This record gives sequence, structure tokens and C-alpha cells, in this order.
Amino acid sequence: MRGRRRTSAGPLPQRDGIDAVRVRLPEDPGSFPATVGEYLVGRFGGAIGAARVAGMLEAGRFVGTDGAAVRGAEPYTAGRCLWFHRDFAPEEPVPFPVGVVYRDERIVVVDKPHFLATMPRGRHITETAVARLRRELDLPALQPAHRLDRLTAGLLLCVVRPEDRGAYQTLFRDRRVCKEYEAVAPYDPSVALPRTVRSRIVKERGVLAAREEPGEPNSESRVELVERRGGVGRYRLLPTTGRTHQLRVHMNALGLPILHDPLYPVVEAEGAADDFSRPLQLLARVLEFTDPVGGEPRRFTSGLRLSAWPEG
Repeated sequence: MRGRRRTSAGPLPQRDGIDAVRVRLPEDPGSFPATVGEYLVGRFGGAIGAARVAGMLEAGRFVGTDGAAVRGAEPYTAGRCLWFHRDFAPEEPVPFPVGVVYRDERIVVVDKPHFLATMPRGRHITETAVARLRRELDLPALQPAHRLDRLTAGLLLCVVRPEDRGAYQTLFRDRRVCKEYEAVAPYDPSVALPRTVRSRIVKERGVLAAREEPGEPNSESRVELVERRGGVGRYRLLPTTGRTHQLRVHMNALGLPILHDPLYPVVEAEGAADDFSRPLQLLARVLEFTDPVGGEPRRFTSGLRLSAWPEG
């Protein structure tokens, strides 16, 4: 069931850190329905069934701007806004905490664990970093300034106030954030390092893995070997660009696929349950930038460690 979401002006509070959905009755719905219920069944009945839509109306789950329940028999009024909360499928809890690295009135920097998505999307809704943080920190307007892959752990910058979000997002868009990652991958003495990898990466919607193809490069990563233990190395990765799966693609292209990667070099079965004992060995370790609001220099370092490279 889809609708237009509205964060601030709706009458319903968040549920489990997720905003209510806003539905605006169209000015021109094609053929004007006689009632609100007729429109909602026509819009959502194909996805969840007419009986379920009718049940939601009967239960008072659709509300108007004043917060009062909307009944299906009410006349259709073009331009009217309704709100409701979606039903979410049960999600397997990610058994790792989201650690707060830094917090002030403008930003929250956290250590996102492996397996936890950044934003609600697809089958990951309530078990996401943003939903958890809104609940745990009582910050309903919290939004991320950038994304971190679900399987990647480490530093995630979130913005407390909606009016500040654009300034911090622009930092990442304009590549004014120095990002340093750490990875554990095979060691191969024939791969000369350090080196800068540039390639053209393409990620198609609905396809799990990204791929490299000929053409003008749109991605760039610096790869450095920090140390090695036998056949395994610890690497410092410095991306200049931010393509989807960029570091994973570049390490795989070097013949050094990151340990426990379910996509590179071989795509594992889609829908397989997460193995929490084998996290992808990739960590967003450092974020450094000049604060776009206060002007002060900022540098944050993750407190997490990769399990395949224990200390000592």
C-alpha cells in the first residue's frame, strides 16, 4: 500500500519510528467516486484486498487533518488529506546495538552495526538505523545525511532538525567529506599497493550486484595495505566517489574480495537468512569535514572493530 508520506504536519504520531502515510484525494481521480471508501478501495484494494481496506476504515485507522477517524461513507472531497499507518511484516531483529559516537543539537553520529539498513525500504522497515534511533533517542525528525550499505558497519551521520538536513547532505553530494574505510580481505603479493582504482560502475534496479563496464570512469577508490597476517590483509580504503557497492566492486576487481561478501565475487541465493556470525568485513571508520552550520572542523572515528581482525 503506497501513499505520500508527510513527516511534520500529520495528526498521527510515529509508530515504531515510522511516519504515517499521507493520502491526498486527487482533484481529478478519473471518474469521481461518490465516497471516500470507494476511492480507497479502488486505490488500495488491488494490493491488499477490498475487505482489508474496509476493515481499516471500520477500525478508524484512516484519519483526517483534525485527527478524527474518517468513515468510508463520507462524501469524496477532492484535495482532502488522510493519514494512516501501514502494517509491517515481522522482521528479524538485528542483534547488535546502534552506538552513539557523538550527539549535539544539530547532529547525531552513530556506529551502525552490520546487517542494519540505514533507512526504511523494502523488507527492512522498523529494523533500520533511523527507526531505531528515533525510538531510542526520542528524536522523531531524525534523518540520515547519507547512506551506509546494510551489510557495512560504521559511522553514519544523522541530522536532528529538518531545516539543517540539506546543508549536511550537500557535504556528501559535493564530496567535501573525507571518508576512510577499513576492510579485511585476502592478501596477494602480486597485487601492487597502494593504488588508485578508477572504473565505470553500473547498478541496475532489481539486480543485486553492481558491475563494471567499459566507458568513462564514474568511481574512484584509493586502496592501501595496512598490515597482513598470513594470507589475509587489513586494508585502508579511501573512496573519492560514492557509487553503490563501490569499495566491494573495486576490491573484487583487484582479486581481493572482502571477506564474507555475499555478492562479490559470487552472488548468494536471494532471500537467504542473514548469518550474523559472518558479517561483511567492511567498516566505515572515519568521517572528517568542516561543519556546514557551525564552521568547526569535525572528525569522528568508529569504535567498532572487524571480527576477522581481532586486536592483539
